[in-house]
Amino acid sequence: MRDFGAGLGYLVQGQKWVGRHGRWFGFGLLPGLVTLVLYVGALVGLGYGADDLTAWATPFADDWSSPWQGLLRNTLTVLTFGFGLFLAVVTFTAVTLLVGQPFYESLSEEVDRTEGGEVPESGLPLWRELWISARDSLKVVLRVACYGVLLFACGFIPVVGQTVVPVIGFCVSGFFLAEELTAVALQRRSVELKERLRLLRGRRMLTLGFGVPLTLSFLVPFVAVFLMPGAVAGATLMVRDLRGENADDDEPAAAPAPAPVPTPGNPYRKG
Repeated sequence: MRDFGAGLGYLVQGQKWVGRHGRWFGFGLLPGLVTLVLYVGALVGLGYGADDLTAWATPFADDWSSPWQGLLRNTLTVLTFGFGLFLAVVTFTAVTLLVGQPFYESLSEEVDRTEGGEVPESGLPLWRELWISARDSLKVVLRVACYGVLLFACGFIPVVGQTVVPVIGFCVSGFFLAEELTAVALQRRSVELKERLRLLRGRRMLTLGFGVPLTLSFLVPFVAVFLMPGAVAGATLMVRDLRGENADDDEPAAAPAPAPVPTPGNPYRKG
């Protein structure tokens, strides 16, 4: 649990960092605002169309008597919207980071610069960075979708589907949310997706401590936008821990001061 608390600590430190650097906070809000407008529109559309979607997907229930038809379709409507919300929470970060790639990369570099030590740069052109980010995000979204389908099916299990499954869902969301955020700093360090996942699995509780509280907070409307700059800053600080980068370790140890050499007294000196 110590690692879980450390992960939460990095999330808090990231928010404090952008609080001390207000210009970077405002700088990092822009991509989130653009993405939020797109996602709100999509979720509103899903909310209005979920009933029609479930009715279209269950034509076999058209002749069912009450209350079974309503029970089935209402349950599927809630699960469909919940699944859409689940994907929105997970993919919001990926889309926001893709939209704001130059913004968040500059923010991450500034965090490294203020913390001391080396400031890694990928050296790749912007179009190449966007392509790598989009490709890796798509791979992550597909992984999350597979987990989502499995959890969606498990949601029908009595008791377990209403207790254990949501907890697992938040853990899955938190892990991959942390992966997307740390990708900003790790991509600058030329760390590939496979290695990034291995690195995060090696400190799973640290990763969950960072990602799960952030996932829960992202469920509150508009909160995700305001937390994104600090989340990127905190993820950069966590990457420095994961990779053992410490400014103090890069500095050579100071040589001990030489011991004072005693000066012999002058026997001819008069008192």
